[in-house]
Amino acid sequence: MRVFMTGASGWVGSAILPELQKAGHTVLGLARSDASAAKLAGLGVDVLRGDIIDHESLVAGVKASDGVIHTAFIHDFSDFMTNVEKDRAAVAAMIAAMEGTGKPFVNSSGTLMVQHADLATETDNAPNPEAPRVASANIVMTAKGVRGSVVRLPPTVHGAGDHGFMSRLVDIARTHGYAAYIGDGANRWPAVHRSDAARVYTLALEKAAPGSMFHAVAEEGVAIRSIAETIGAGLGVPVRSLTQEEASAYFEFLAMFIGADNLTSSAITRQTLGWTPTGLALLPDIRDNYCGPAATASKYS
Repeated sequence: MRVFMTGASGWVGSAILPELQKAGHTVLGLARSDASAAKLAGLGVDVLRGDIIDHESLVAGVKASDGVIHTAFIHDFSDFMTNVEKDRAAVAAMIAAMEGTGKPFVNSSGTLMVQHADLATETDNAPNPEAPRVASANIVMTAKGVRGSVVRLPPTVHGAGDHGFMSRLVDIARTHGYAAYIGDGANRWPAVHRSDAARVYTLALEKAAPGSMFHAVAEEGVAIRSIAETIGAGLGVPVRSLTQEEASAYFEFLAMFIGADNLTSSAITRQTLGWTPTGLALLPDIRDNYCGPAATASKYS
């Protein structure tokens, strides 16, 4: 099928592209900048110039395609809730243009949005409708005449070249001269390698029933203390426990996420989609790809 992708040149989107092409699909990629357009064209992708706040371009992409994968998001955490609203409006515009077509729409969300007592599953809901990115997920899950599904991503989608949360933790430790965690550091983050996450999106596009929720989770939970210790060993710096009050100054915007205990299952996703993650696990990936002198040099656009 011809697939319209937002965020096609981004960290997750650029990993999805080869998976789609390998499966025989063609891609129409939304590009905000000349650099992104050139990158996509070089990868054999048809380019549509536009932006997630330009709803006319989004609707044009939807109408020119057989399905949609939405991975774009404005990652400016200084104005996070404004960007959450922009995402909701973008999703609403695309879904409105698709209603009644039966086309697939795969949306993105996060496992940090899930409310759970211990192990979060795909059937667990967000704590309230006002939680970040929940509104856009609900639009997709309840869309009429659309084969809508949502992929929840862990806080770390890792791999060589990443400059997301995990690379930021490494940069913070390098800047401060020590790696850190809060309290006893026993709280856990789920994790997935970028290549494994990409296959979830492709399988969801092809197989998902309307209203499906998936977890792109390879490891259910890696203790934050273990992450800090691996970063410390990789950089050759000490590891410290911080109080909640100290954490804000050290972790900056990541302080709102770093204390979360987010143990998450992907059992339903694996069974439903026939997905088996095969990528490198988080801790060896940090050791091999995040702490060397060239680790922060590779960026995506």
